[in-house]
Amino acid sequence: MRLVATILTVLFVMLSSAPTWAQDKPRIAFLYHTPEDTIGWSFEHDRARKEVEKYFGDKIEVSYFWNIAEGDEGEAKMRELAAEGYDLIFATSYGYLNGVLNAAFANPDTKFEHSNGFVRAPNSSTYSIRTYEGRVIQGIIAGNMTKTNKIGYIASYAIPYVIRDINAAFLAARSVNPDVEFEIVWLNTWENHELEAQAARDLIANGADVLMQNTNTIQPMVVAQELGAFSFGQDSDMSAYGPDASLTSSINHWAPYYIDRVQALLDSKWESHDTWGGLASGMLEIGPYSDLIPLRVQAQANDAIAKIKEGRLHPFTGPIRKQDGSGWLAAGETASDSELLTMFFFVEGITGIIPQ
Repeated sequence: MRLVATILTVLFVMLSSAPTWAQDKPRIAFLYHTPEDTIGWSFEHDRARKEVEKYFGDKIEVSYFWNIAEGDEGEAKMRELAAEGYDLIFATSYGYLNGVLNAAFANPDTKFEHSNGFVRAPNSSTYSIRTYEGRVIQGIIAGNMTKTNKIGYIASYAIPYVIRDINAAFLAARSVNPDVEFEIVWLNTWENHELEAQAARDLIANGADVLMQNTNTIQPMVVAQELGAFSFGQDSDMSAYGPDASLTSSINHWAPYYIDRVQALLDSKWESHDTWGGLASGMLEIGPYSDLIPLRVQAQANDAIAKIKEGRLHPFTGPIRKQDGSGWLAAGETASDSELLTMFFFVEGITGIIPQ
């Protein structure tokens, strides 16, 4: 009997001290670089996070963190989360790039996903939206709707994603209105209510009657509504903030991607890869048109959407020259993804400069 009791005691101790990680729910984290009260980029990532939680229910544990600065703070947070046992971390802004790579190499058992990134570690992936496709639609509409032939563009940082969008919008606007000019204001921030509002006022004062933006607040739309100009929603449908000003919106949809990647984690099928989806994949959507847009212009925009989805229209098809007049794409030649991802020049016809 003593022997049996001893064996049972040993078994009990072994079972009690056995690792429990296999029974735990996967832990998933989302990092946002802006405060919670923004509409746009981070808002859409967080809306997708909510859809993930609704879809998977109690199969996973999800945490999310607002206003985590890019750079050192972001990297420190990712390292902290990895040390706490998080299995998958979504870093939802371009500026987390170095932090993702450093944290990934330091924590090979944690998986990382970087939005708008272009470099991967063995345990990290990148995912982006072809936002420039939405700029084509905005450009077509803006080129038709402007009365002054001047379009104001509020730009955030001088990075390929932003430069690519400006070029796509300009080429599309020029395709329907050869007299269009762009005035570009660089703010060197993703989000600043005061700076964005002032930039919008300055651009309108300088003659712009249509505004575009790569920044993350509703202020350009609000100012356009106030001063009688037109504007476009950025990343989210912003029409509620400028019912008379809003022409349409480019809307990001991240939920299908997030659900797919979490499912891959649950199925032990997660692998490092790159994803760059657009209108065809449903990751990008064009919102409802303003009733002020003539039906012929709406039809023109819808035709471009259909052709992009079907692969019959690529926004960067030659002949296209660079701003300095040097050649880039010959007639009929299409830019490669590699060229688009590393774009650091304006196309011919844009008079602004790219900050170094």
